[in-house]
Amino acid sequence: MKFKTFFWFVAPSVFMMLLFIAAPLVSVFIQSFQVTQPVMQQIEVETCTPGFLTQTCTTEMKTVPTIDEETGKTITTTSWVGFQSYANVLQMDKVWEAISRGAVGDILQIDFWKALRFTLMFTLLTLPLVIGVGLAIALAVNNAAKAFKGPIIFVSLLPFIITPVIGSLSIYWLFVGDGILTATLERWTGQDIAMFAQAWTIELLMYFYRVWHVAPFAFVIFYAGLQTVNMDTLESAIIDGASRFERLRYVIVPHLMPLIIFIALIHLMDCYRTFEEIVGFRSQAHVISLQWLTYDFMVPDDAGNRAISRASASAMLTMIGIVVLLILPLRRTWRDHKGGAH
Repeated sequence: MKFKTFFWFVAPSVFMMLLFIAAPLVSVFIQSFQVTQPVMQQIEVETCTPGFLTQTCTTEMKTVPTIDEETGKTITTTSWVGFQSYANVLQMDKVWEAISRGAVGDILQIDFWKALRFTLMFTLLTLPLVIGVGLAIALAVNNAAKAFKGPIIFVSLLPFIITPVIGSLSIYWLFVGDGILTATLERWTGQDIAMFAQAWTIELLMYFYRVWHVAPFAFVIFYAGLQTVNMDTLESAIIDGASRFERLRYVIVPHLMPLIIFIALIHLMDCYRTFEEIVGFRSQAHVISLQWLTYDFMVPDDAGNRAISRASASAMLTMIGIVVLLILPLRRTWRDHKGGAH
């Protein structure tokens, strides 16, 4: 009876949830192999300009989309192009050409590889900083006096509460042009400072913003984990003469390791698809991410067309990258789980 109840009530819900998750993914996957284009036609257009006695008229042929007379919408045609959209995004012909010329740096001028380079650096460099800063705040709050814990927690959580775009814009306006911090630095150094004139300074500000914004999340998780540390083990370490660093390394960090892996997983997934920083810092001329590249493909061109196939291919490549990054922490989680089971 219980099995029948589960089958008829729980199983359909699980199926619908999986279908809800998989349907958009399947749609994007299929669209990456198709190209939808408007059906074009040539029409004769006569343009007349007023003259003194008579009008001057010229006739020319123009190529315009074909409009359905019944619906008023543009008629489109969809063709199967295989992996051509992936080739258009990766531009491997230019990559091999740059390698053959020995100009490896030219590869980073290609949009996809330029975006991939920044996305990987942004993800991997901020990960240890987020974990380190979050753990440091958690340890400081855990050892603070009771009267100060509440205010410190409130101030520490403020960056995480702010909407990502608003937070990045706040940092942007502090440094752009005659921003408060830029003006202060110029007064101290006596030199003109342009933080957004080159890529490396923009990236540094993005790294700072990401750590400032996400570290409070790591702090909350670590602070909760510190409340479950075995005090008997800590006291034994103190009696044995272990220093603060040794207690941190051999007692606290191993205890928090599952939480560290959890934060790493969340950070890798969230950071690899970074988009708000590109918009907030207006860095498209110097720095772009994979997620922003997908968005850029979706922006209509002068003719109103969107590169949906290339956008879908870029989205699938981004997803593959996320899966590759998650393999290592997931393997560690699985190994720890099997070890705990035994």
